[in-house]
Formats: sequence, C-alpha cells, structure tokens
Amino acid sequence: MDVLPFEPLELAALDPARNISRRWRVAATRDLFGRVMVETGWGRIGARGRVLVRSFAEEDEALRYVRALVARRRTARRRIGVSYERV
Repeated sequence: MDVLPFEPLELAALDPARNISRRWRVAATRDLFGRVMVETGWGRIGARGRVLVRSFAEEDEALRYVRALVARRRTARRRIGVSYERV
C-alpha cells in the first residue's frame, strides 16, 4: 500500500456473540485527469452500507489519508471490542 493506486483493501470485524458484523473497504484509483480517487465503503455485513469518495491532486496527500484511515481501523479492538481482519 505504499504506492497508489493499490489493490482494494477489505476488512471485516466479526463477533457473533455480541452481534458485531462490520465491513470496511478502501480503494484508490486514478481518474481521467490524473487525480487520485480514494473510495471508502463501510457498514454492517449484509446491509447496503455507505460510500465516501475523496479526490486528491497529489499522491502523497492521498496516501497520508489512506494511512490515517487504516490506523483508525487498528484501534477497533479498543473502540468496539473486536479487531478488523483482512478478508
């Protein structure tokens, strides 16, 4: 994930005993004008979920943004009681 665009990263947080079933996805691509588009999707597994697309002129800005998103997912054990695992 050090170079953009990269393969989409898909994570899931599952704990059936506590009814936790979350998914999270991030993908980075380039548009026709050379800008980096970062698409983030999240929600409950089996539900529609939400999607946010952000556009960045510079690759290093987009990479910094993606790293911050991934760092936030690493704190899931403390926040929601279960860690995200790669799907």
